[in-house]
This record gives sequence, structure tokens and C-alpha cells, in this order.
Amino acid sequence: MRLNADFDQRVVVTPEDYRWVDSPMAGVERMMLDRIGEEVARATSLVRYAPDSTFPSHAHGGGEEILVLEGEFADEHGRYPAGSYLRNPIGTAHAPRVGEQGATIFVKLHQFSPEDTEQKVIDTRSAEWRPGLVEGLEVLPLHDFEGEHVALVRWAPNTRFQPHAHWGGEEILVLEGVFHDEHGAYPAGSWLRSPHRSQHTPFTGEEGALIYVKVGHLLPD
Repeated sequence: MRLNADFDQRVVVTPEDYRWVDSPMAGVERMMLDRIGEEVARATSLVRYAPDSTFPSHAHGGGEEILVLEGEFADEHGRYPAGSYLRNPIGTAHAPRVGEQGATIFVKLHQFSPEDTEQKVIDTRSAEWRPGLVEGLEVLPLHDFEGEHVALVRWAPNTRFQPHAHWGGEEILVLEGVFHDEHGAYPAGSWLRSPHRSQHTPFTGEEGALIYVKVGHLLPD
């Protein structure tokens, strides 16, 4: 399978575009955002677990990055409520399960460098935020490795950022509010992927926004 597999192209997926498909395990559905491969794939997805569902134990051949969006995700290592950010490097393994709340997660698979070996769990609800580059922005850094940077960014209402280019591309998941740029408006649940050297001028309106953002990971081979 090849879905949104041309990383030189800008891609926007909004909640109106969602098409949930069953995974091989009962009670686990996926909304695929990009994918190269079949069941084992380089993939970016939203994954929805029904209450009291499980997924078999599996190893992370290419690493796994997770942001818990709703409910509570869990495995044999711990419980991770909404707002938890997890990184499971190449070679780690686990058996996901959820309780009566169910869970929805944003997950990226097979996208780690072999040298990126830091395993981490961050509770973003209690972590310390930093001032952003312009007034009205707050930033919570999540991970940095060899030019790849991952963070949550909180935008106050009516905040504008300067025009800028994305060296190594940019990927955004809108978590709350509405994110804007000169190309459109993106409500909560929207996913944007912008290629290397693309440009935009982002801003917010009255709603403000909270976004997950990753940059520097889409350099051409």
C-alpha cells in the first residue's frame, strides 16, 4: 500500500476526510494518514481502541511514537492517560491494552533512526512549557534528534507567526481550536504535512489552537 507516499507533496486531512478501517484485531480501528507497506509499514495513523480491547505483543522494528489523544492507553509497562507522549525505540516491544474508557492515539511507525535510542514517556499535562518565539505562543519540547524536533505549541487567540520556510518539512496535528495559514483553516483533528522548503504564514483567530508539530524529518534522500 502507498498512501500519501510522495513526501514532496503537501497533504491536508481534516476530520471530514476520516475513513476508519478495521485493523486485524477486533475493536481496533485505524484512520491512515500516510503509509508505505502492508501490515508492517512506515505509517502515520490515528488508532481507535474500543473499551476493553487489546493488541498482540509486538516488537518495534522501526520505532514507535505515540501521542494519546483520548481515553487511556496502557501496556505491561504502564498506563498513559490523554496527553501522554511516548517514544519506543527500535528493538523495544509491548502488548497494548485499554480499559473501559477506550483510547484514541496518534501513532508513527518505522520512522526512527537506529541511533535514536531514547525511550521516553512525557505527561504533557504536567510538563513545563516555555515561551515561544512570538508573543502568544507557548512551546513544550518533546524530542530532538539530529535536526528532527517534536513539540506541542499552544497558540493564544489572534496570534500570528512570521512567514517561514520548512527546512526538512513540517508535520502538524491540530489538537484543539483552529489553526490557520494563507492556504486555509484547519479545525481540531486536522493533519498537515508540508514538504522540505515549503513556506507559510500561520496564525490563529478567536479560537486559538493547540498543535503537535514535528519538523526536520522530511529531508529528501
